[in-house]
Amino acid sequence: MYLKGISTRDFPTTLQSIFGESVKNLSANTIVRLKEKWTAEYEAWNKRDLVGKNYVYFWVDGVHVNVRLEDEADRHQCILVIIGATADGRKELVAVADGYRETEASWTAVLQDLKRRGLATAPKLAVGDGA
Repeated sequence: MYLKGISTRDFPTTLQSIFGESVKNLSANTIVRLKEKWTAEYEAWNKRDLVGKNYVYFWVDGVHVNVRLEDEADRHQCILVIIGATADGRKELVAVADGYRETEASWTAVLQDLKRRGLATAPKLAVGDGA
């Protein structure tokens, strides 16, 4: 929601369209606590052990968002996403990381992190949009 430019005070209205009336009275403090919890969950997920994981395919892309950023260099930030398919056809979100313009250095950092966390077998095929 921050990526869409929604401020903390506007979260309840946005969340209400997803979760219903029960969230319409969430306070700003509750939103801040939820954000802290979600951040902790993301950080734990982003550090999870990948030993024994085996993906046959990777789909990769950089998602560029319209974020209100003040620094010109930060305006080229994007979200790098990797979705993997296992041999039995299950799709899994493998990585979500920030990057700079989908550069080789940004993608290399994401892939090295996967390797550092135990992903030892490369996929048979990786598909991207040519960026």
